[in-house]
Amino acid sequence: MPLSISLCIQIAGIKPYVTLFHWDLPQVLEDKYNGWLSPQIINDYAIYAEACFKAFGDRVKYWITFNEPHTMSIQGYDVGLEAPGHCSILLQLFCRGGNSATEPYMVAHNILLSHATAVDVYKRKYKRIQMHRQYSIASLGFHLTLRGLSPYQIPQKTLLLFMDPIFFGDYPSSMRERVGNRLPKFSASDTSRVKGSLDFVGINHYTTYYIKANSTNIIGVLLNDTLADSGTISLPFKNFKPIGDKASSIWLYIVPSGMRSLMNYIKQKYGNPIVIVTENGMDDSNNPFISINDALKDEKRIGYHNDYLGNLSAAIREDACNVQGYFVWSLLDNWEWAAGYTSRFGLYFVDYKDNLKRYPKDSVQWFKNLLSSA
Repeated sequence: MPLSISLCIQIAGIKPYVTLFHWDLPQVLEDKYNGWLSPQIINDYAIYAEACFKAFGDRVKYWITFNEPHTMSIQGYDVGLEAPGHCSILLQLFCRGGNSATEPYMVAHNILLSHATAVDVYKRKYKRIQMHRQYSIASLGFHLTLRGLSPYQIPQKTLLLFMDPIFFGDYPSSMRERVGNRLPKFSASDTSRVKGSLDFVGINHYTTYYIKANSTNIIGVLLNDTLADSGTISLPFKNFKPIGDKASSIWLYIVPSGMRSLMNYIKQKYGNPIVIVTENGMDDSNNPFISINDALKDEKRIGYHNDYLGNLSAAIREDACNVQGYFVWSLLDNWEWAAGYTSRFGLYFVDYKDNLKRYPKDSVQWFKNLLSSA
């Protein structure tokens, strides 16, 4: 981090939250030993994390070890939509190789061990000497979409796969029974490192889907992948009626009550840990046929945040959920992975045609008013 940026952060009173890994594995590690599929990644990740702790620890109080590990495991190793593009579904018609029934679990397991190892390095070597910083170590950031009308009856696979080991020391018995030998095992030393290896839980939340049991398992037979292991089907429709109004992204339906339900689910299942909502927002399309002035009138985004934050406030004030932070996704329009520049999540409009000039949308003033009245 350049000194000038550090000084600006200190002067402005900004507290940086640094995410150590957001799907950007160096290609050399993929070529050398297949990246996240190899246990060798655990030690390499710990070395990288320690370099960051050492270099930036005097300025960074909050560390997030991984962003959206579930998305990374599934999109990269089950359905093959993101790097490294592995899958075996549909006879590998869309992927160059991989095993959708085993690789996502291997990747998730190595992510958990990498996270726990980095946390252990910090606690042993840096926590004591950096105690002047109010917080110590990392959270495992997740992308959780509450998919269900009965969240207390139907656990989320994302939660079970990542948070159960961190809070309880192992994957749940129901998952082990369903997945069998395809699910990796923790050694006794692994369990001791993984269990309790966070200070706060980072939650990315955008949308909510309906969910129902897949009793016929036809999809499971066709796909033979980790998604089918849940024995459920999740859709944003019921009787051809959408669960809520849709944003620009094909997957993002606006269901504000899902925020409150998700916070309560985490509270009840995991003993009300500290939660920071690390992403929440909606996108507009990048419509080339409307003026910038019209693009700045984002009433739908204002309504989205008003309703989601209202539900988050109710979860805190009425339900006593231990939520201590919130981030909008995103401050600026940016590159949205597969959607590229066709999707605009930002509070500030970025003019891609004119030197990336930035213009505040109406939602910026709405947030200013909200914060000044709090």
